Parts: sequence; structure tokens; C-alpha cells
Amino acid sequence: MTQARHFLDLSDAGGNDIAAMLIDAIDRKAKRGGWPKGRSDADAPLAGYVLALVFEKSSTRTRVSFDMAMRQLGGSALILDAGTSQLGRGESVADTARVLSRMVDAIMVRTDDHAKIEEMARHATVPVINGLTDRSHPCQIVADLLTLVENKKPLPGLEIAWFGDGNNVLHSILEAAALMRFNVRVATPEGFTPEQEFVELAREAGCTITLTQDAGAAASGVDVIITDTWVSMGQSDSEEKLALMQPYRVDDALIAMAKDDAIFLHCLPAHVGDEVSAQVFEGPQSVVFDEAENRIHAQKSILLWCFGLLGR
Repeated sequence: MTQARHFLDLSDAGGNDIAAMLIDAIDRKAKRGGWPKGRSDADAPLAGYVLALVFEKSSTRTRVSFDMAMRQLGGSALILDAGTSQLGRGESVADTARVLSRMVDAIMVRTDDHAKIEEMARHATVPVINGLTDRSHPCQIVADLLTLVENKKPLPGLEIAWFGDGNNVLHSILEAAALMRFNVRVATPEGFTPEQEFVELAREAGCTITLTQDAGAAASGVDVIITDTWVSMGQSDSEEKLALMQPYRVDDALIAMAKDDAIFLHCLPAHVGDEVSAQVFEGPQSVVFDEAENRIHAQKSILLWCFGLLGR
């Protein structure tokens, strides 16, 4: 087996290489101008490369952004899902990794248990990319960081507030904080805090991580407000959980406590009226659709990093 460069979490790349991804994404995005979206970048650095997209969870932005990223880099993508592949009929992750490694140049996996993608990476001889697991969502956070930089929010020392459930997206935000040196205030109900290892990772890097049940205190004077759906994909709705989350809805009153130039992020899909009000979601501080578009540009730079064309 050869050594492949996997992207299972942000720490696989590290802070310097994440910064290189952001610089590359900004540059490539600017150079495209008003081109048709399916036109390849001028250098087409991944011409002839094929990416397998393996989905055990439903997807819109991850599916489309990786497909379009490969097209714009000059390559192509093919899609496998659990319902139409042998993976869904009991073929092992290890065997799937070994087979796909002989047929494609990289593998993106969107699944539930993080252990599955770690097993895929152990047995694959091509790069494996985490398109989402229950533990983390690193590709989303590269797009979020790109959106922050585009909105003139320098990452070191930035004050970010998170509201709602302590989920996989928050885990990757905390990992990003450790790498890029920003601070995070986490406002969640009791029992819904993020995994402690991510909190400690950021704190050990010198970041200020505040865990609170006071939404107003978390929002006061921050640069960025972020939330996500209260019920993550694959979870059953819980009336008790939804009731506990009500004080953490991002509405006009909450966002007014942030800085005047604060921006609002949400990885989508959103349940407008639950975790965010329609006024905030559609308001002038919301950059959620820029954030969604940036998934393409972030994925391009992640792919180039995996193939050794960016960073160290």
C-alpha cells in the first residue's frame, strides 16, 4: 500500500495548509469571473482524474459541490449510494476501499459512524475525504472559513458564537479554532455540549472557548453568529429536545447583541422558524448562500491538497 494524503479532519492538513487552501480558493474563484459553471479552470490541474462520491447519507451541497469541483479542475466524478452499491448490501468498507482504489483516484465518503471513514482510509491507497460523519464536517468548515475571509473577518482573534446543538459541525469549528487561533462561545442547553476533546484541543492551542447556557451572553459583541439544524441528519425528532432549543433561536433580538457588522452563517438545509428566524435568514447580515456556493471553491482546494498540489 502506498501512503495517500487523506482529509478526514482539519488537523490532517494543519493550519498552514488550511491557509494555503483558502488562498488558492480565493484565487481560483476570482479567475473564473463570469464563466459558465461547468467550464474547467484554465490550468485544469486534475484533467484525467476521477473522484468516487460515496453516499450513505442524503446530500445536496456536498454532492453537487464535489461534482462541480472536479469538473472545474478538469476531472470527473461518479456517484455511489448505499441503495445501488454493494456497500449497502454488506460488502465491507475495507473491500470497498481496496476495489475503489484500483478504479478511481480519490474517494469522498459521507456517512454516519466516523470509524467507517477511518477504516476506508486505512485500506485505501488513494486519498479519502470526509464529506460528513457524525463526528465532524471538515469540508463545510473550510467553506465557512473562506466565507469569513471574503467578508473581511481576519481569523486570528475572531469572536464566533454558536447556538443550538453541540454537533459535528461545531466539532470542526472548534478544531478550526485551534488551528487558526480564533475564539468560540458555545451556547447550548444542558446535555447538548460538544465533545470535550474538541473543547480541550482549542483551549490547549490558546483559544478562549466559553460554554454557556446564556444565549445573550454568547452573542454579546461577537463578529460571527453560527447555528445549524437542531435535529441532525438521521436523528428522530424529539419534542423535548426541540423545546430545550427554543431559547437558542437566532432572531433579530439575538443578532442585535452582536457587532453591527456581524455576519450570520448556517451550513444548510435550514429549518426557518426553528433555529433561525426568517428575518435573520433573509436579512442583510446573512451570508448563507455565499457560504453554500463556497463549498465548490473549498472542495477544489481540498482536492488539490489531497493530490499533493497544495501545501507542504
